[in-house]
Amino acid sequence: MEKVRAFLVRKNITFSAKRYFIDAMSAMAQGLFCTLLVGTILDTIGKQFGIGFLTNAFLTIKQGDVVLSYTIGGLCSLMVGPAMAVAIGNALQAPPLVLFSLITVGFATNVLGGAGGPLAVFFVAILAAEVGKAVSKETKIDILVTPVVTILAGIGFAALVARPIGTAATSVGDAIKWATELQPFFMGILVSVIIGVALTLPISSAAICASLNLTGGAAVAGCCAQMVGFAVMSFRENRWGGLVAQGIGTSMLQMGNIVRNIRIWIPPTLASAVTGPIATCLFKLQMNGAAVSSGMGTCGFVGQIGVYTGWLNDIASGAKAAITGFDWLGLILISFVLPAVLTWLFAIPLRKWGWIKDGDLKLDL
Repeated sequence: MEKVRAFLVRKNITFSAKRYFIDAMSAMAQGLFCTLLVGTILDTIGKQFGIGFLTNAFLTIKQGDVVLSYTIGGLCSLMVGPAMAVAIGNALQAPPLVLFSLITVGFATNVLGGAGGPLAVFFVAILAAEVGKAVSKETKIDILVTPVVTILAGIGFAALVARPIGTAATSVGDAIKWATELQPFFMGILVSVIIGVALTLPISSAAICASLNLTGGAAVAGCCAQMVGFAVMSFRENRWGGLVAQGIGTSMLQMGNIVRNIRIWIPPTLASAVTGPIATCLFKLQMNGAAVSSGMGTCGFVGQIGVYTGWLNDIASGAKAAITGFDWLGLILISFVLPAVLTWLFAIPLRKWGWIKDGDLKLDL
């Protein structure tokens, strides 16, 4: 057993929740952002502003009688599997030969996983990376052994688990959507609070939404409540720099302060519990763009772009006639106005009771 422990230490293989569910998942979200999300944004900008460079086919691939054409945004989205796998491998500190081998593993796994591909990539990439790290530099022909073992292990894992994981993830996402339609008020509260809290925690709400193919107004509402809520509530301590850093950056910046005083988390979380059901029951807000956008909130306004992209998709499919003033009102209220006002109001009594004191929300910006 001691030899095994020594081997794992030498190979930098650490079985820990932090490394797998915080470091790896956060890196996975970055891979998603740089491919699927950026691709969606580029396609949307190209269509709305009539930019031919972004809307015309940039690359055409002929496979027999089938011709596949890709815009720049389409190419970005095509590479989502490799990007996630490499990002995960990088978070696990995989050596170069393992890291580059994960490109093939990520692509294959994402395709096999279907709509639940991101979750399948998460598990398969971790397994393949750790196996690759275990054999790395153990032979004199490392340049052959490490890539071959990493790719075969990854493809083998993918063949076994990618489709079941993808199906399970899709089923969970569908169940959440079904439950939200059946009980929009209570599920609106639940989804909004859970996804909002996940956004502020050092895990990835975007990766969770993408993994479960979770699209819905409640998830967007919860993330916006945390980001805008913390930005407004801490304005007296952090001023404009804090407003921007949290409001269009991330509320995760407050995690250190939350650890010191968890009560500062109450106002934005209560705000998410209010805005979630308003989004689902009153405005019927949907995020029918890329699922990853649901977990981004106001970060770079990606959540709002996702909602807008979903509107365009619905119009194109005939599910929606046009974008109405009521739609825009709901998006603005849920994303910006209500999170700011509600969090500020909920914080007033907590400050009076001494639960939140001056300096509790101060960031080192």
